[in-house]
This record gives sequence, C-alpha cells and structure tokens, in this order.
Amino acid sequence: MTDRTLARDVARRNALRLALLAGTALLSTYGTGFLAVATARADDDRGFESHDGDHDDSDRDARDRDDHFDRDDHRRFHLEDDSLVVSSSTYDHTQGAIAALTIGTTLANSATATTKATAGNAYPVVWNNEKADASFGVTSAIEISDINPFTGHLFHKIEVPPAQVVTSFPSKSEVGLHITLDKWHEPHLVFVGYAGAGVGAIDVSNSDAVPGQDPTNPVTFAFGSKYAFARTIVSMDEDGHFVYTPTINYGGNNGRSALLGSNGLYYTVGNANNGNAAAFGPTNGTNPDVTETTGLEVVNPINGLFSNVAIPAGNSAEVDPLLQFTFGTAKPDKPGKDNNYRGVTEFGGALYFTKGSGSNGSQTVYTVPSLPTVANAATTTITIVPGFPTDSAKATGGNFTPFAVFFANATTMYVADEGSGNSTDVTTHAGLEKWSLVSGTWQLDYVLTNGLIGTVDTGFNGADGPYPDVTTVGLRNLTGKVNRDGTVTLWATTSTSSASGDNGADPNKVVRITDNLAATTMTAAVAAETFKTVVGPNYGVVYRGVAYND
Repeated sequence: MTDRTLARDVARRNALRLALLAGTALLSTYGTGFLAVATARADDDRGFESHDGDHDDSDRDARDRDDHFDRDDHRRFHLEDDSLVVSSSTYDHTQGAIAALTIGTTLANSATATTKATAGNAYPVVWNNEKADASFGVTSAIEISDINPFTGHLFHKIEVPPAQVVTSFPSKSEVGLHITLDKWHEPHLVFVGYAGAGVGAIDVSNSDAVPGQDPTNPVTFAFGSKYAFARTIVSMDEDGHFVYTPTINYGGNNGRSALLGSNGLYYTVGNANNGNAAAFGPTNGTNPDVTETTGLEVVNPINGLFSNVAIPAGNSAEVDPLLQFTFGTAKPDKPGKDNNYRGVTEFGGALYFTKGSGSNGSQTVYTVPSLPTVANAATTTITIVPGFPTDSAKATGGNFTPFAVFFANATTMYVADEGSGNSTDVTTHAGLEKWSLVSGTWQLDYVLTNGLIGTVDTGFNGADGPYPDVTTVGLRNLTGKVNRDGTVTLWATTSTSSASGDNGADPNKVVRITDNLAATTMTAAVAAETFKTVVGPNYGVVYRGVAYND
C-alpha cells in the first residue's frame, strides 16, 4: 500500500467515523455511495503493491497485476494506484463536417480569402490539406486510459463526452495531463479541450474562442463569426466524473495543458492570435484581446456539469501579459507570441513552463516563483529559469525545443525535448534531458536517447490505406516517479517525423526509462539505460498526455 493510499484511507475512515458520530446527516449528504466507495476501495487495495526498484526485473509482478484485472474486467472506470494515465485520440471521419470533405471543399486561407481542399478525408492523405489551409485540423474524441505503467495492460478506459469537449486530432501539443490531490487525498485529472465542436469539425484549433473575436482570423472568414469554441478546462475525479470550466482564452490557437494548483486555482498554457493583431490592447481590433488572453493563464474554477456553463466576467487573467522580447537591434516580436507555452508543472510552490515552438521569443524553460491569482497575474513577472537558454529562437532556429518538465527533487529536473529545432537540437538535445541545480544555476548533465531517437516504426495499414513509416525524433509530454532504490522512472509520449502532411497526426508511442537519480555524467551504466515502449504505435491513434497516479 502506498503512502498516499494509506493517507487517503485514514482520511476516509476519519470522515466515516465523524459521520457515524453525527448520526445520519453526513450520510444523507453523500448517499449510500459513500460507504460503497470506501468498502470497494479497501477491497481494491488488496494485491496492489508499489513496484519499486529495477522495474525491468519485476515484470512478473506487473503481469500478475494484469491477470487480476483480466479476471475482473467488468469494473467501472477507476484510477488505480500506481498506474499510468494516458490521453489519446482516434481519427474518425464518419461524422461532422469531415465526413463530407472532398477535393474542392472550401477551407480557410486568409483574412479575406478561402481556398479549396486538395485531398479527401482518408486518414493517410487528409493531412495534406495543411499545405492549402495552414489552419487545417479535425476534431476527435478524447480517450482517457488507466494502464499498467510497465506492461501497458489496460485497467480502465473512458471517453470524455464528445458533446462536451473534444481535441484537435493532429494538434500534438494538446491534452497534456496533470493529477492533483484534493484535501481528501483524492486524485483529480486536469486537461483542456474545445467545448461544443463535436467530432469531425474542421479548423477548430485555430478558431476564435468567443464569437466574433477576431475578424482577421482566416477560420472566421471561412466559417463565419459564430464559428467559435471555448477552450475549456476539464477535471475528472478518480471514478470518471467530469466537470468543466470554459474560458475566453487562446482564441485563434489552442489551450495545451492545465493543472489544478495547490491553492485551488487552475493554471493553463497555450497560444493565441491566428489573425493580424499586431499591438497589445483594444486597438488591435480583437475582443477579447487575443494578445492578452494567451500564455500562462490563471483561472477560477467553475466546475460546471456541462461545458456550456456561463463564464463570469473577469474569471481568468494572463500572467505577465505584456511580455515581449527584443534581441539586440531586432524589432520586438509579434505581441502575444513570445509566451507561446505548451508544458506546465508546479513544484515547490512555483510554476515552471516551456516554450519550444514558433519563431518568436526564446525556446526555453520559464518560471514564476509563486502561484499567481487572477488579481495579481498582470503584475507577476515571468523569468527564464537560471541556466536555461536565453537566445533568440528566430536567430538560431531553436537550440532546444523543450516540451515538458518533471522534478525528481529540488535539484534534479528532467526536460522532454521534442527534437524539432535546429541541427544542434536534433543532434545533441532531442530526447530526455537531465539537469542539476548547482549553486543556484541549472546545468545540463546528459541526454537520454538509447532506444528512442531514430527508431522507425513500419507496417501501418488500415481501412483508409497505408500510413507512411514513422521515425521517433524526441519526446513531448512527461511524467515520473522517484523509486526507493535511488532511481527514477519516467514516462513520455514520443514526437515523430514522417512523410505525412502533418507529423502531429503520426501514430506515436508512450515510452518509459529508468535513470540513476544520483548520476550527473554519462557513464557507461547511464548510457546503457534504454527506453522501452509501453503503448503504441497504432494506426489512426495519437497519444498525447501522461500522468502517474501514485
């Protein structure tokens, strides 16, 4: 039994004891399910132990655990202890606008013109439409799977109601996952989706967030001013119940990752401005202002039962909204684009988040030293983490392309690098970077790549025809667990390259590796550490977020 499980069971027993002492008042509030959940949870704990140490030598224990679930496969959805939670999506062209897509269908092009589709809706070729329509994407359902972290065996799976929220299938940076415990020590899984679009909608990831928000957005010109979808925070409890907090943020692009802070507020990261807004403030012609509803956002929870719940005025605020870099004599970057963030985590009361794409700003790891509120977000300053790159992405093409971070402890940070930058990034930084804090400055120790970079997956065949071979080039979202034997096991989703029209739609994988936590140099033992595949790749399926449920 894990420490968290023990703490949770103690909390439940105390709550139950108080309920019994108080008579029936609390029981009538929670219903008979309160007792049922407590009893079922105690039963579930039998036979589930934490697999610490060299997990490659404990495959038999992992298989034994899998056998238990094979014998009990009618259980309702539940997040198991010591499990890995994975978000994924499956391409579906049987419903929505994509079902009718053929060569010649009208698509978005510019603020004043449309274009025509160059390909139909079949999975291998549909992504070629991105050449004609830079905003091209297709929405699909979000799937949440709870699996054995080492064998990939499926414990439970649930589809997020598509009528409430969906994702954009080829958008590689979406549906990042985070798990936060509430005061009852219960896990809450948090992520971001699009409200009201349904499955099979086109160009949603570049649509406005609010109707009529940006008249220069090519998607608005093509599909009308009402074609807008709130970027919505989703929170799921351990039994698969969903609540929703819609926002006005990230119009023209996507919300990528969200977490529930230890202070009870939501924090999200993403990008905005698919149109021509070239100045901060109301003079740029957008409402809400796309340059100041982007980057790192603080959001007050609404947690409605449906995603179309009303959004109170002033319910969110951007942190350091006027952030804008100027490198040397170059002109300032486009407003609202230097904070094109895509990964976020909380550690030690601070937030850490990454920028690893786009030609503006600096591709690096950023931080704020404390958790901002809606009231003080605008006056909170974002800084680059000491020791991480400070160079211009536009000048270098990106020496680093960080995607997500995981803290093993206060002096050890792992950074997933996508491998999508310049030749320096591709050859020396792509993979899993390990950084150590030395005298107040972070320094790069080594990069783990064995069994990862350059791996080619072939033989993708399905109903729509063959998909091109896919090469692993780096990592995206990341999670981990520190083990009692001095190692740390990390899980990540892979980034890819292929001949497809959009590599974000490539079949990718969930991988794992175990590292010696104390190591700071690339010794022979560290070099021998190898990535292993946990899940995937599968035809027509993309894996997005990972979160370890301790």
